Amino acid sequence: MNRVVLHYHEIALKGGNRRVFARQLVQNLRQGLRGTGVQRIRSTPGRVVIVLQKRPNWPEMKERIGRTYGVANFAPAMRTEPTIEAMKAGVLELIEGRRFASFAIRARRADKTFPIESPEIGRILGSIVQEASGAAVNLTQPELAIVVELIEGAALLSAEKLAGPGGLPVGTAGTVLGLLSGGIDSPVAAARMMKRGCRVEFLHFHAVPFQDRRGLDKAKELAEALARYQYESRLHLVPFGEIQRDIVSHVGRPFRVVLYRRMMMRIAEARARRLEIPALVTGESLGQVASQTLRNIVTIQEAVTIPILRPLIGMDKQEISDQAERLGTYETSIQPDQDCCQLFVPAHPATGVSADKARALEAPLPIDAMVEEALARIETVDFQFPRRAVIRGAIEQG
Repeated sequence: MNRVVLHYHEIALKGGNRRVFARQLVQNLRQGLRGTGVQRIRSTPGRVVIVLQKRPNWPEMKERIGRTYGVANFAPAMRTEPTIEAMKAGVLELIEGRRFASFAIRARRADKTFPIESPEIGRILGSIVQEASGAAVNLTQPELAIVVELIEGAALLSAEKLAGPGGLPVGTAGTVLGLLSGGIDSPVAAARMMKRGCRVEFLHFHAVPFQDRRGLDKAKELAEALARYQYESRLHLVPFGEIQRDIVSHVGRPFRVVLYRRMMMRIAEARARRLEIPALVTGESLGQVASQTLRNIVTIQEAVTIPILRPLIGMDKQEISDQAERLGTYETSIQPDQDCCQLFVPAHPATGVSADKARALEAPLPIDAMVEEALARIETVDFQFPRRAVIRGAIEQG
């Protein structure tokens, strides 16, 4: 193996913008595969080719490519000269040591200047494989499928096709600000936006020192885990305990959760506007908890003018949990912690608070001053993948 060949699907549908998407994919691969033995990466029509060093770390490389959004599938490959004799030798080397009862040759002639057409290439190489192995040709369900791709100046041979995550390369659809709790849902919502090409910055509300640091530490762990999918993650940490205490002093118990959420959205909107980020993302799923009834979602949304994207809105808890396990965040998310939304929360919160009722309850509160105070006390942590954390703020030093 001296190459890896990656194919994309959705990028190919982008017409005149295809080069922009392919360029971003190459840039993401260069950053994400650092330290795994890559010599260079280049984009060719319909595919990306990774040229490997002599001793690449293939297990690590395979894992990282397998979570790179924009990759439909990929394969370890061998490069040969674009001649029939070189391809014959390459195919024999490719099958050496393999045991298979049936096979097929899939020839693709991207370089139309090559004088032999794809079906004939398949027949020539197939006869060599059949003679060497004794295996039967099976063009529909082969035990071993050998792919031969002729591109300009080279032939690429592979016999193992691995699935990528699909989607669009991170960085092609702008940036969103994701509200990150310590739970299962919000990391999945963020990852779904990454798969649609968005970079995600994270905003986490905590109640230190009214609660311990477990929720805060878990948010950092989740933000770092999600950096594996977008290579850089910034986590904004918002102290929220004093704001909750102010709300408690003015608002009856059943209504506090909705007012907490309205205040969180105001702070998130203000932070997003300062960062020139055009939209928020939450992990809300319709009807999952009291604040996520349709009535309460509408009331919470009414507090801001910025768009709030909810990629999980129609999913149930099991679907979300299954995606969290595939994402690698589930085990962290289920660790016990003290979430700020649990602070001063009644046993039976209201499930249908109207916007008029919420505004009336908030009337005694100095909303603008509370938002500004929260913004002034935000600390940030920056994560990079491969791992490197840049920490700023008093909370980190404590």
